[in-house]
Amino acid sequence: MDGHLSQSAPDGNSGKIDGLRRLLRPRSLAVIGGYEAATVVQQSLKIGFDGEIWPVNPRRADMSGIPCFASLDDLPGAPDAAFVAIPPDATIDAVRRLSAMGAGGAVCYASGFKEVGGVGIQRQEKLLTAAGAMPFVGPNCYGALNYLDGAALWPDQHGGDRVERGAAIVAQSGNISISLTMQQRTVPLAYVISVGNKADLGFDAYVDALALDERVTCIGLIAESIDDIAAFARAAKRAKQAGKPIVVLKAGRSDKGAQATMSHTSSLAGSDALYQALFDALGIARVDDLSTFLEALKLLSVIPPLSGNRVVSMSCSGGEASLMADLGDDLGLTYPDFSTPVHGRLFEVLGDKVAIANPLDYHTYIWENRQAMTDCFGTALSADVDMGVLVLDFPAPGKCDLSGWEPAIEAYIDAARSSGRSAAVLSSIPENMTAEAARRFLEAGVVPLQGMREGLGAIAAAVQAGKQSDWLPAALGPEPVGDPTVLDEWRSKQLARRYGLATPEGSLVTSVTEAVAAAEALGFPVVAKAVSRDLAHKTEAGAVKLNLRDGDAVAAAAEHLFTLSDRVMVEKMVGGAVAELLIGVNRDPQFGLHLVVGAGGELVELLQDAAIILLPATRERIEEALSSLRCAPLLHGYRGRAMGDWDAVVAAVESIAAMVSDMGERILEVDINPLMVLPEGRGAVAADALIRWVEETKK
Repeated sequence: MDGHLSQSAPDGNSGKIDGLRRLLRPRSLAVIGGYEAATVVQQSLKIGFDGEIWPVNPRRADMSGIPCFASLDDLPGAPDAAFVAIPPDATIDAVRRLSAMGAGGAVCYASGFKEVGGVGIQRQEKLLTAAGAMPFVGPNCYGALNYLDGAALWPDQHGGDRVERGAAIVAQSGNISISLTMQQRTVPLAYVISVGNKADLGFDAYVDALALDERVTCIGLIAESIDDIAAFARAAKRAKQAGKPIVVLKAGRSDKGAQATMSHTSSLAGSDALYQALFDALGIARVDDLSTFLEALKLLSVIPPLSGNRVVSMSCSGGEASLMADLGDDLGLTYPDFSTPVHGRLFEVLGDKVAIANPLDYHTYIWENRQAMTDCFGTALSADVDMGVLVLDFPAPGKCDLSGWEPAIEAYIDAARSSGRSAAVLSSIPENMTAEAARRFLEAGVVPLQGMREGLGAIAAAVQAGKQSDWLPAALGPEPVGDPTVLDEWRSKQLARRYGLATPEGSLVTSVTEAVAAAEALGFPVVAKAVSRDLAHKTEAGAVKLNLRDGDAVAAAAEHLFTLSDRVMVEKMVGGAVAELLIGVNRDPQFGLHLVVGAGGELVELLQDAAIILLPATRERIEEALSSLRCAPLLHGYRGRAMGDWDAVVAAVESIAAMVSDMGERILEVDINPLMVLPEGRGAVAADALIRWVEETKK
């Protein structure tokens, strides 16, 4: 076993990880089955596998000229990897025997396991038992391609080539995996692994194994589900520390997508918003389509993740400059204005017929003038940006003369080298980048991006991948045990106050006389509310009376409210709010308890303006979530209005996070709505609160 394989991954799973790495980089390969097994042998020879291949089939003499063994018992030793392409029940027996003989691992090709339900679920459990400590890929999968060492545990054609370093892709879908190998985007692919049901190993195991190979530049995941969120987060953090950024394409965002995910691999897609919050917190780049996925992997195979979103764009077309500006803005990229010195130097090169701006349309006055183009590109790349992009579309080879593009290629490569800036060349549509030009740019360390939207999407992904974070999710505790109950507003507020949440001054009363006395003690105006755990939506039930300005008004309101409940709450009226927010707590089977902040008040369902904060909730993440809201400008003095008390809002969210941290084993749901945000220095007050939990068991 070489130096690459001798390292072990943490998390107490080193045996499985070592076995997986042995499986992915085998020196001996057992291939069990008929047609698919024979195809694996063919593909292994075609890709240049130079280890031992041991076909196993009692009814065939050979596969591609390699003699077959009648059974696993006849093998000369324990294989590093086995490709098992036989019916599901026979697969279970073969895996049991492979594990017993000390094989590194197996690819289980057969379907008919958990994805079909019923007896398939039982089969998958038997398969896990049979494998024991031996890792396996699948079942219901295509297997693994290793383009670094030349190993093809793959029962079909593929379009990849051998490389010395590159991106690793792990996908649940076999067909998508095949399609990705056929890409014409010059993405250097190191591994393509199709994991199907991923019964044995989660994405965390694959990330750990691949991150230990220094030839892997980045890791791309096409995920329908992630089973162990905490383990995945730890593996992702280790990968980032090892310099392996992660790009994720998460399926199941829509209701139909989630249904398709469930039917495909029996995986629960999970809440898409929670997954997005997870990726944001971990600095994992998320993309929405396969083209951007590939472009992002290509970019991160050439340059490291970006520390910021500032871009300089160069093109010889005003239309291209406008499109770059619009699409970049959609993706969160910025094009800062040139500094005075940079502006001046560009003016010297381009003259007074060119408007000096970023994105830059340098026109065609300097086309084919290599020195002028080098000066122009080099000056633009010297701007205070994180990345430079040259928009350059090539004519069709064989139909047009490409010689006029040679000065541009050489000038941009020279400018990128001399500036030291991360640089890309981008064709506005994918097919307008020739394979030869892309190869030259790659060799020079310039990223050849194909397609304007997907290219800019790749840059945005590199920005997300460049975000640093020490955050890891809180451990997923046990589900609360007991009878769920809803605390009424009075009890909910009293509990939240213990953790620092500000609520209006108030009293709980049981008669009209007490209500009037409480109001007079508080000072008018006041609010009166019927108190009952059955009144979650008090406004619709007529259980709230606002802005009561004298005793008579309070008495009249109380008489009505006592027809709804035997208890009434009288509180000081909170006025002058600059915004109304919501603070919520929800519980998810995969992610556990988490916070939600958003626009509050009566229009919360209509506005749908919310952000998720996974636990533990750091102040930085709370502020990021609040700042992401569409209503956030209201907190910052929108159009001359008073500034909201930002620190008080953050403190309110922190108080709910503290309550959840302390009482998480009992809490099911929290709804603080509205949180009245007062002008700066006056605080933020919870006007309403509801907590659903399980009552503490009396001993």
